[in-house]
Amino acid sequence: MNRIDRIAAILIQLQSRRITKAQLIADRFSISLRTVYRDIRTLEEAGVPIIGEAGAGYSLADGYRLPPISFTLDEATAFITAEKLVEKLTDQDNSSSFKSAMYKIRAVLRNTDKDYLTGIDENIEVLRARFLPKLPEQINPMQIILKAIAIRRVIGLNYFSYYRQTHTERCVEPVGVFYLDNYWHLIGWCRLQKDYRDFRFDRMLDVQLAEDSILRDHPSLKDYLANVYQERNLHRVVLRVHKEAALHLGEQKYYHGYIGETAIGDELEMSFLTSSLEGFARWYMMFGDYASIAEPESLVEKVKGIAKKFFEKL
Repeated sequence: MNRIDRIAAILIQLQSRRITKAQLIADRFSISLRTVYRDIRTLEEAGVPIIGEAGAGYSLADGYRLPPISFTLDEATAFITAEKLVEKLTDQDNSSSFKSAMYKIRAVLRNTDKDYLTGIDENIEVLRARFLPKLPEQINPMQIILKAIAIRRVIGLNYFSYYRQTHTERCVEPVGVFYLDNYWHLIGWCRLQKDYRDFRFDRMLDVQLAEDSILRDHPSLKDYLANVYQERNLHRVVLRVHKEAALHLGEQKYYHGYIGETAIGDELEMSFLTSSLEGFARWYMMFGDYASIAEPESLVEKVKGIAKKFFEKL
């Protein structure tokens, strides 16, 4: 990127937040802090009303922005959600282009709206996303939950418990949302259970913004997920599957931790991360005559053990 394009991009970035640290600009464009200071000085000399100084962060005088584009907060929130999905579901070039577009969208918002979106941005994560999310047709919990997070309000859930096969009314202090295995999830402090719980969006029958404010201090979503997934004992599995057979695996492969594949001749080398070798072994046996296990050896032994018991019962 040449210097003129970079300076123009810095101006857009400055308009996207109330305060922008020099280090954030340096990281985005892979330039030194000294270069950032020089570019900021160039903008000031061109008449751009920049407030702040090196070390403290920069902001623009309120009212100075690009030609107005009208977005509602709900529309802007939808863009934030889409940005997280694009980052995981598309290639690097497309993701970078979308991120650049997001800076332009943020740039035309009022300072209070920028603060609103900045708070929400840190409470959405997408993990191993492969499909677009499945949301209930009768409700749209995303907007309500994200609003509750932004203004620190409790939400009321009418929730279907899959394991107990019962409907329950919950008061939940939302921490954040993330996308995993084809579903959106809410992490929140359940006042009924007095503990953090994972609520899947597709099992929410109704979501309402309650009057109660959140008074408890909760960990960030990133910290919570890091602790949860650090405790999970995940096993890496690599299979060699005939291409024709691989076509029939469908969505089942995602429920068993599918993370990617590479074509090798008439086969696909498919990689998985699974928390249960026992369960994976039983699934593998459904198409094992068209596949082989490249790793781990412990999975081979699992399959042999299950097959032996099977033939002993014949």
